[in-house]
Amino acid sequence: MKAKGTVLKYGDNVDTDVIIPARYLNSFDAKELASHAMVDIDPTFTQRLKPGDIMVAGKNFGCGSSREHAPLALKTAGVSCVIAQSFARIFYRNSLNIGFAILECPEAAKDIDEGDQVEVDFDAGVIKNLTKDKKYQAQPFPEFLQKMIQANGLVNYVNQKREGKL
Repeated sequence: MKAKGTVLKYGDNVDTDVIIPARYLNSFDAKELASHAMVDIDPTFTQRLKPGDIMVAGKNFGCGSSREHAPLALKTAGVSCVIAQSFARIFYRNSLNIGFAILECPEAAKDIDEGDQVEVDFDAGVIKNLTKDKKYQAQPFPEFLQKMIQANGLVNYVNQKREGKL
C-alpha cells in the first residue's frame, strides 16, 4: 500500500479538540465532521487539503480526549496518512481501528516541511521526501495490521476474515 501527496505540517501536542472541536460533535456524519477538521488551528485546512495529502506533525499527535471522531474526520477529509514524531496511544489505536494509516518517524517528522511532496510505502515503512530527495525508515506495521488498514478498519477486517476473504 502506498500514498503520495503534499504535506500539511503541524507542531507538537495537536490534540483531538483541535483536530475536531467538541462543538461539532453533535453530528454523526463523517463528512460533516471532516468539513470542520483542524478549523481552530488552521481555518484553511479543508480548503487547502487535496485528497491523498499527508499530514506531518511533531510529538504526541492526537493527545487529549479519546474521541474516535478525530482520526475519522481527518480520514474522511482526504488525508491519506499522518507521519509524526509520536502519537498519543488512544489516537494511534483509534486510527488503526478505522483503517487510517499513521507512521511514527521522528527524523522524517522533523525534516519534512510544509508543501513538500512525500511518498509513503506502508509495507516497507519507507517515507520518501520527493522535494528534498531524502528517504526515511519508519517501523512498518506487521502484516495483520497492514491487512486491517487495507480492509478499512477492524470491523471490516474481522468480517472479511470471518467470511474467508482474508
